[in-house]
Amino acid sequence: MNTVRQDAELIIQASIRDVLPEAAVVKALEQKRLTGRIHVVSIGKAAWTMAKAAKTTLGSQIEKGLVVTKYDHSQGPIEGFEILEAGHPIPDGNSVRGAEKALAMARSLGPEDKMLLLISGGGSALFEKPVEGILLEDLMDITSQLLACGADIVEINTIRKHLSAVKGGKFALECGETPIFAVVLSDVIGDRLDSIASGPAYPDSSTSEEAMEIIRSYGLQVEEHILEALKEETPKRVENCETVVTGSVSALCEAAARNARELGYRPVILSTTVECEAKEMGKMLAGIARELCGGGREEEGYLKAPCAVIAGGETLVRLMGQGKGGRNQELALAAAMGIEGLEEAVVLSLGSDGTDGPTDAAGGMVDGGTTRRMREKGFLPELHLDNNDSYNALKASGDLIVTGPTGTNVNDLMMVLCK
Repeated sequence: MNTVRQDAELIIQASIRDVLPEAAVVKALEQKRLTGRIHVVSIGKAAWTMAKAAKTTLGSQIEKGLVVTKYDHSQGPIEGFEILEAGHPIPDGNSVRGAEKALAMARSLGPEDKMLLLISGGGSALFEKPVEGILLEDLMDITSQLLACGADIVEINTIRKHLSAVKGGKFALECGETPIFAVVLSDVIGDRLDSIASGPAYPDSSTSEEAMEIIRSYGLQVEEHILEALKEETPKRVENCETVVTGSVSALCEAAARNARELGYRPVILSTTVECEAKEMGKMLAGIARELCGGGREEEGYLKAPCAVIAGGETLVRLMGQGKGGRNQELALAAAMGIEGLEEAVVLSLGSDGTDGPTDAAGGMVDGGTTRRMREKGFLPELHLDNNDSYNALKASGDLIVTGPTGTNVNDLMMVLCK
């Protein structure tokens, strides 16, 4: 019989496999039946996988293709495609080079051509060209400040869109009269098309005043030329793009529930719209684990073990220390402190793309012995949580989840599994 950790690992593997974008991209393209000369721009952490699916489906119809993805996320050459890897979550020079290549392609097209735009999460950093008067260093600095203060993805992208020449519908405008078909893999709660990769081909609902309010509310240190650039409004109408969403965190949670049920657990999806601090979510999931491991309640309507409590979304971290980690690892470390001594239960959190913050881990999976193992190695979980150093603490206890790049990106999966 599997242990609860082994079952959790099986659920993770099967659920990620169930939301890989290849089949969804193929289905979208077969239903659309694109004709004529097709040019492809694929951006985001799942860009290589989506481009490969497009090439498999459209073959020689593709005149030219460009992939812009995160470092180490390419899986090799794709015939007819140029592949460029760039920085995430902070844009770098390759982010700009990728955007410039895409813009050159877009400006070379006419109304008889077609643009296939494949979009996945991470595109906001990976695909970037600053507006006139703004330097890449300006974007890098303000992105770092926003990440450090705990701004959510919608707030971060609101700023990015107003400082970018390719976001907030601006890339679509550069395509002129060329029709665009956009296939989108969502990593944003609520599948907001103007926030996924900062909406390069979708009208922007955010305003300059909202961007300025974000600056004020977080007390960001911003120079005057950036404030001036933020006053320029983004496009509110885009008429040359048709969009279809092919995957989301809801599908990931449903896959986890289905795979848990097959292993004999009673699944319940708590939420697919989690937005809170990572350590607070960790504490809450630990509380659920304690309730279930204590036998639950006898009254009708209360969940009992064996069960899987599943959630999806995107937590945030407020950087107070100098450690290493990511939001999923911080959630797991906070949960570990709350389930100390429990048997037959794990709490896990991972990024579906296989990365969590600036680390090689996707997240963490903790159990009742995690904190004991940390202390035996000389790591005090309380101090490491305060220092935002979840990576090193979880590495010491053997509780990191390391998957490598998965080929998809549909937010984070969180779960309590009780045997």
